[in-house]
Amino acid sequence: MSTNPLALRGMRSLVAVLLPLVVVQVARSGPSVAELDRSTSEVKSAIERYLADRGSLLRYYPVELAPARTARLKDFHSEWLAGLRVLNFEALSHEGKIDYLLFKNHLDHEVRQFELRARGQAEIASFIPFAATIVGLEEGRKRLDPIDSARLAATLTTLAREVETASRIADPALARTKRHLLLRAAGTVTSLRNTLRNWFEFYNGYDPVFTWWNGEPYKVVDAALQNYANALGAPAGAAAPPVATTPAGAPRSSRSGDIIGNPLGREALLSELAYEMIPYTPDELIAIANKEYEWCESEMKKAARDLGFGDDWHAALEHVKTLHVEPGKQPEMIRGLALEAIKFVEERDLVTVPPLAKETWRMEMMSPQQQLVSPFFLGGETIMVSFPTNTMSHEAKRMSMRGNNLHFSRATVHHELIPGHHLQGFMTARYKAYRSLFSTPFWTEGNALYWEFLLWDLGFPSLTDPDKFAENRIGMLFWRMHRCARIIFSLSFHLDKMTPQECIELLVTKVGHERDNATAEVRRSFGGAYGPLYQCAYMLGGLQTYALHRELVNSGKLTNRQFHDAILREGRIPIELLRASLTKQPLTRDFKSAWKFYGTSSGRK
Repeated sequence: MSTNPLALRGMRSLVAVLLPLVVVQVARSGPSVAELDRSTSEVKSAIERYLADRGSLLRYYPVELAPARTARLKDFHSEWLAGLRVLNFEALSHEGKIDYLLFKNHLDHEVRQFELRARGQAEIASFIPFAATIVGLEEGRKRLDPIDSARLAATLTTLAREVETASRIADPALARTKRHLLLRAAGTVTSLRNTLRNWFEFYNGYDPVFTWWNGEPYKVVDAALQNYANALGAPAGAAAPPVATTPAGAPRSSRSGDIIGNPLGREALLSELAYEMIPYTPDELIAIANKEYEWCESEMKKAARDLGFGDDWHAALEHVKTLHVEPGKQPEMIRGLALEAIKFVEERDLVTVPPLAKETWRMEMMSPQQQLVSPFFLGGETIMVSFPTNTMSHEAKRMSMRGNNLHFSRATVHHELIPGHHLQGFMTARYKAYRSLFSTPFWTEGNALYWEFLLWDLGFPSLTDPDKFAENRIGMLFWRMHRCARIIFSLSFHLDKMTPQECIELLVTKVGHERDNATAEVRRSFGGAYGPLYQCAYMLGGLQTYALHRELVNSGKLTNRQFHDAILREGRIPIELLRASLTKQPLTRDFKSAWKFYGTSSGRK
């Protein structure tokens, strides 16, 4: 094959420019070529193709209620499942088998979800009898069907009457007993309104005949949809409750009446547990949480006695809540805690912390509005610090300062940054990134909480200031009790055994939360932004990783650093398959979750 001299000279010039940059990057960031992702999975390319193809379909079929979307996605997933079945599973590498099982688990879950979504839509179908008309208009636009502007105007006029009729005949008895159905219907009406807007704006102004006929009819139906959505979102027979505000206008979070949620029921919970590879029933998980809570309460009493409060750990907790920094000093405190945690894990050779990961984490302050649903820190590459602002009432300021005191914060900064979420995100973006499809909070939140377990065992509460040993223990135990309570209240809510108000009371009485913070926590849990098992995943995922640590590190098979580096390089996958990968467990095509990670002894120290 001949070589083009000009191309060769150009290549040499490019190398001359890039090579120094590569050397500088390696020198500053730490990794060598040998440390780059060397994944050899035979299934990797199939997963990447699936992600690209699915993205195309979801962009082309954005309307969730559209029958064409459901049919196409069903066919799509069935085709991929059929394709997996013809693969020679036994010929795959161990890494390929792990990816095969991850992919199959994902596809099986998606297929199950079609049926569950259909049931959910059937529950609210009587509230939206006009949905097919709106969906039909949008699907016709996607097909670029010829339009008859006058006929469309008549359709919009009829649609407005149908919406108004639906608003009048909505069953008030159902609203009183199944308020979450009203909320779900309200969300669907809002989605349909957005779909109709997209349809209208495609033609409006570009087709003068369309605009002449449909401009006014569209305004009428759009207003009707908005009014109907508002009505569905409010209690039957009453206006929506007003938002309580401070004198400065900042919303407060103490109201619980606006927390509705959507209880899924036992069958849907079991489907989610199967997907997450958790071979326990919801009732068994609640029992585990109660057992862990008992351990926490026993340790709380020990710390309370050390502080002179006897067994009254609530009083000791109240003491710890008063130990907060003054306004304006929280960022300085957080920075110090972050550096302390990094130093702790590095000095003990617990995990590799790439220099670039240490260099690039950032801090932002959380807005008062965000604190309504996130009263504590959020983390990752940027740690979002929750602390009162000047717009909050005096009472809200005191609650926020008490809930983000020095010892509570010391137990969470490492969870959010290093070795927690920031280090997780840094590593999973660089190793097996294609496994992001299988991301699970049982890995993400569980791994960060597991570090709280391990640092407790390694003496982190006594670090820096031995005189504050008891206060630091109380800070760490508060969060561990909180995670136990999350399992209890979230599963009980989805089993229809607890109301949102009862969930708030549990956090106040059994964990010691400030009431506003407890309300914000419950609002966050059931607001729809998180999956039904998300709040369970902290403690349960932590217990899974803790059990795996005992199996592989306490036994001497791996060092701490080998273990933690391996976890970060495998990606955010169900921990049972993470265990199968690290132990080279023999795998079969019909693998089923069976790892009972919580034994007769929790292994607590």
